[in-house]
Amino acid sequence: MNLWQDFSLNQEHTMLKWHHYFPIYERHLAEWRNKTATILEIGIFKGGSLGMWRRYFGPMATIIGVDIEPSCKNFEQDDIRVRIGDQSDTKFLASIIDEFGVPDIVIDDGSHQMQHISQTFNYLYPKVSKNGLYIIEDLHTAYFEEFGGGIQNENSFINISKHLIDQLNADHSRGALAPDFFTRNTFGISFYDSVIVFERGTIPIKGMVQSGREILNLPPATYEQFPR
Repeated sequence: MNLWQDFSLNQEHTMLKWHHYFPIYERHLAEWRNKTATILEIGIFKGGSLGMWRRYFGPMATIIGVDIEPSCKNFEQDDIRVRIGDQSDTKFLASIIDEFGVPDIVIDDGSHQMQHISQTFNYLYPKVSKNGLYIIEDLHTAYFEEFGGGIQNENSFINISKHLIDQLNADHSRGALAPDFFTRNTFGISFYDSVIVFERGTIPIKGMVQSGREILNLPPATYEQFPR
């Protein structure tokens, strides 16, 4: 059963999702099914998505939900853990990692406030496992002033992420940007309507290679042929 079917047939706790999120989930999360993985969802709301992740990822996954609302503790089950705290509190986040280990997948569906999103990302992204995922949902709020956003607001997480595209490519910036942790430990960034997915990963060798038999008498391509 895919996630859309699970959502459509859900008779348990309430879920609220945008239609187009489901293909995004399937594209990035399918390879993690039935594996030993730690999934941290920030923002529990009415509890339904925790059950959906439990069913989707299978019995070997550790599912952890985080929310600032104390009543969300009621959604805890034997195979779903719930911890109450502020997503922007690094001491609280550290306690989650101390208890459960580093997350393989983080899904930020929390306050949607730009300051909170950035604070959580800055702390948690370096902690995600080396091939893990960091997913931020509902980033349409990056355009809403009441959430600390705005199309020209440099603190909008959409605008912060635009700069992270440059940081991802810092090795090719001819010295304009110094490579940093993000450069060295990020494989890719995927932008969707209201969603950004960061893929952790390293590229040990950044260089061009050539293979195949020469048909025409042409000089081999070299990296130096491309302007830098």
